[in-house]
Amino acid sequence: MRVVIAPDSFKGSLPAAAVCAAIEKGVRRARPDAEVVRVPMADGGEGTLDCVMDATGGQEVSLEVTGPLRRAVSARYARSADGRSAVVELAAASGLPLVAPETLDPLRAHTRGTGELIADAIRRGAREVLVCVGGSASTDGGHGLLRALGFRFLADDGSELAEGGGALAHLARIDTDDVPDAVLRTRFRIACDVTNPMLGPDGAAEVFGPQKGASPAQVRQLDAALRRYADVLADRFGVRVHDLPGAGAAGGTCGGMVAALGAKPVRGCDLVAETVGLAEALTGADLVITGEGRLDRQSVSGKVVSAVARLARLAGAPAALAGQVVLPAEELHRAGLTAAFSIADGPRTLTEMTGAVEPLLSDAAEQAVRLRFG
Repeated sequence: MRVVIAPDSFKGSLPAAAVCAAIEKGVRRARPDAEVVRVPMADGGEGTLDCVMDATGGQEVSLEVTGPLRRAVSARYARSADGRSAVVELAAASGLPLVAPETLDPLRAHTRGTGELIADAIRRGAREVLVCVGGSASTDGGHGLLRALGFRFLADDGSELAEGGGALAHLARIDTDDVPDAVLRTRFRIACDVTNPMLGPDGAAEVFGPQKGASPAQVRQLDAALRRYADVLADRFGVRVHDLPGAGAAGGTCGGMVAALGAKPVRGCDLVAETVGLAEALTGADLVITGEGRLDRQSVSGKVVSAVARLARLAGAPAALAGQVVLPAEELHRAGLTAAFSIADGPRTLTEMTGAVEPLLSDAAEQAVRLRFG
């Protein structure tokens, strides 16, 4: 019996590799003789760097960069064995967890630190850079990232803009004279797990601004500033990102990179699946177990669970394990899942669930295997 375990992390509880280990423990209690294949997954946000590094044997590089509120932070990225490519996780340098809730500053938070990671990778010889966007603390359209790569953002009087999304309201033009040739020759891809445009009711400010501390008035201010930014990007680079699906990811960082760097957005979970060789791992599987902390509508529309289910449809019978299952059974089955199990063993608070994720995962996995194989 071959069981493939391919979950996302359980956000706030366990990274994907630890989720795999907990599930395997339950699988082996039910079937000690099972062939178990672990394939930790991610969707392009936090955790993607580790998944890619584990799968490719990349080298970790650590350095001090500018955090989202200008305080220095220690961050890391991965280089390939030959140094020609790199993987940068935006959350490592510009992520929301780096900002204490009481210090959230939605108008001034920026992505410069992520650009500093990219610049370091390019200086070391990288000519292909994958940027995993997700978990951003800012709504700056990625102009902090671009500033670190040599782009200059100028007001009408020629002065340089301050950092942060709020300053983009005063943007008049973008200067590229100081952008190194190496940056312009680099191929950029963006691992993205959302389809939100940059602007409007489904845009970066409206949807994601509040979680970064933006008040309703600040949301409107940021949306107007991003509109100005998108207009100037279109004038300077001939690329409209106003309504581009995914351009609103990471506070508009995806849109800024697409316009200024010619970056190509790719669905994060599909990219990770390809990189870690998920399709090959599923060959001959008798059971595929995937999951994440909360199984909801997003899970089956571009997240890890949907990617695993799609690839596993012909290979086995996927079963999703989640801290909370809130999606109707019909939608789960339509996504390719045979069954979904909540790991909850009774009424528990979120804190209690978080503290007991590993044994609860093992118990649920054991029951799923017994149900499938007796």
